[in-house]
Amino acid sequence: MFASEFRSADEAALVAEIQACTRAEAVTAARRFAAIGELAARADAPGLDERQQWAVDLWACAAAEVAAAMSISQRKASGQMRIALALRERLPKLAARFSAGEISAKLVSAITWRTHLVIGAELMARIDEAVTERAVAWGALSEERLELAIDAIVETHDPDARRRFHEAARQCDVRLGKPDDDTGTASLWGRLSAVDAELLDKRIAEMIAGVCEGDPRTEGQRRAAALGAMAAGADRLACHCGGAQCPRAGAADPRAAAFVIHAITDTTPTPTKAKANLSRPTNTNAESSAPKPDAQPPMTLIVGGGVIPPALLAELIDNGATVRPVYRPYGVADPGYRPSRACERFVHMRDMTCRFPGCDRPAQNCDIDHTTPYPGGPTHPSNNKCLCRLHHLLKTFCGWRDEQYPDGTVVWTAPSGHTYRTYPFSRVLFPNWDTTTADLPPRANAPPPSAQRALKMPRRRRTRAAENTARINAERKLNKRDAARDLPSL
Repeated sequence: MFASEFRSADEAALVAEIQACTRAEAVTAARRFAAIGELAARADAPGLDERQQWAVDLWACAAAEVAAAMSISQRKASGQMRIALALRERLPKLAARFSAGEISAKLVSAITWRTHLVIGAELMARIDEAVTERAVAWGALSEERLELAIDAIVETHDPDARRRFHEAARQCDVRLGKPDDDTGTASLWGRLSAVDAELLDKRIAEMIAGVCEGDPRTEGQRRAAALGAMAAGADRLACHCGGAQCPRAGAADPRAAAFVIHAITDTTPTPTKAKANLSRPTNTNAESSAPKPDAQPPMTLIVGGGVIPPALLAELIDNGATVRPVYRPYGVADPGYRPSRACERFVHMRDMTCRFPGCDRPAQNCDIDHTTPYPGGPTHPSNNKCLCRLHHLLKTFCGWRDEQYPDGTVVWTAPSGHTYRTYPFSRVLFPNWDTTTADLPPRANAPPPSAQRALKMPRRRRTRAAENTARINAERKLNKRDAARDLPSL
């Protein structure tokens, strides 16, 4: 689009354009944060509004608007609100330089996070002035050096507020998967207590010692396989030597029993009994307006996880994994509120994630929502979709409205009046799978909400603001204790 404009430009002009665009990006980002900050301030305002005690409080409602507008997750939207509120209320000098395009959004994000534990308006004002004055002159810094530079300022003014990542790193945790993991594999990283690490290492060593010398895998591959076998409840590792005399060769793979492979099929079983007058549609507005993805070969993936290579899929099937077909339901509705297993399976496989804009929570961790509330709307895939518990509550209590089409397309209308269209993720991964189900009867008028409905909303033990204050005070207390422990004894 812009390529032809720069073909005749010299390098100096190109670099000047890069600088100008970088500044313009910062100015635009600052304006966006100012708008987010206003929304966050309204949601964070202290008061007696009982909704601040709701599990889905005013902050969560505002975060949902931000998430949908930016096509990001609820958690990331909440983080954007924290940055915006800090610029608005705690770092006004930094915000002014940001609005002028003198510093980047990345630098602003780092400063707001590293100063989050500072309490007291006077202290915060001094840190705001110091960090703003120096940030403009820092130039290009690596992430680690940037954090050290900010920490040095915080340490000077409020030692208890410095983020002590070296202490946080000592906390035990185990994590699976990174965005750059290779296809068919997932990274594993974490921190265990020395005792647990020794036990795990010993158990893995015992399992890999049970295979014979003819096993073709490397020691590292056997250790990884042993960990997977333990996760499946096995106490031994199957040998891959293929020898007829090896006692561990040909042993059942315990992982296979833990997997159910859902095979998508267009073959529909004949229903035994009609349950509602529903018919297949010939077309929908959603079908005509929705983008049609390019055809691609079929793939296999773990719902909520990564792609499974064909060789691993074949291995799982050969070793006894359950294969269960996923049929497109007939034009019949289930008789009650809860969907049948077949209906639930189809909706899970069609949607694959929560259907709220920007949310990618796996379908198996979601509720099955009735777009038109039951009993006004039937229990049928054309009226059912996956919503995580947060967004299910948000829809029920916070003014979001939705309309669902037979192909699974959902159109959301936010309380602000903005609309967002979401599509089943299966249409991206399996573009040749026709997920269109029955055309439903006209939407019934929903009864007015009960005055007692708010009583069903889960409650917080304390407000979000109180929780945030408690976390800050607790971390400052730990920092103070750790600093005292590190002092040299006289």
